[in-house]
Amino acid sequence: MSRKFHFTKDTMKRLKDFVADKEPADEEAAQAPEKAAFAVYARTDVGKMRASNQDALVVDDTLRLYGVADGMGGHNGGETASAGARDGMIELLQGKEPSLDNLRGAIAEVNSRLFRQQAEDEKLSGMGTTLSVLWMSEHFMYLGHVGDSRIYRMRDGKLSQMTDDHSLVEELVRAGMLTQEQAANHPMKNVITRAVGTEEGIDADLAVEERKSGDLWLICSDGLHGLVSDRAMESILSVNTPEAAADLLLEAALKAGGRDNISLVILRDEEGAR
Repeated sequence: MSRKFHFTKDTMKRLKDFVADKEPADEEAAQAPEKAAFAVYARTDVGKMRASNQDALVVDDTLRLYGVADGMGGHNGGETASAGARDGMIELLQGKEPSLDNLRGAIAEVNSRLFRQQAEDEKLSGMGTTLSVLWMSEHFMYLGHVGDSRIYRMRDGKLSQMTDDHSLVEELVRAGMLTQEQAANHPMKNVITRAVGTEEGIDADLAVEERKSGDLWLICSDGLHGLVSDRAMESILSVNTPEAAADLLLEAALKAGGRDNISLVILRDEEGAR
């Protein structure tokens, strides 16, 4: 049973004086919000041409796992695949320490689950999804990537693409058979060569990068990077807060036509090594 206490006026005065001594002298300092050492801003939009949003955002602050999955395989298939990749990664990495082995294992298991699901349900036949994720430890960023969504890092004012697109045109660019300009307008630019859930096995690109204070990370679907150039994205990220940049990048993709679903996650890291 709860108990109530009654204090005399003299006791109440001493208590108030004690509390007052413990309060900050500067009221503004007491009310000022603490600057977040690590902040995440995520946006997703159906775009202007699609009937549904088949992208899924991976945002789990407890795991410090962030990413984008861009589904394919029709209305039901695309949404099922991207949501399955998101939910599966979060489930499978619970309680595990960030590492390349754990990340590789989770992606492989998610792939197996989706492959079995589409094999057993005719309505989901052919479904799959891209998957690009960052998993953050105390000192490192672990990158996992399949498909043509992308991970970028902005360091010291320069935006760098940290993943290779698993797409037909990018394979041809890397082979020297197409220029970047030709690839940008190629009729088969949306054909991807790797996806999660489409085959029994999966070959994921994995990497680890040391964290550095001041880094910005951008993870996005091709609904953004397919319509907004790297130079334009770098410009937006350079002169705006990450929160404002998230809104402006989404707006830029919509203004450029919004032909696909648009998804992005921006991470600002102020607690990495200096």
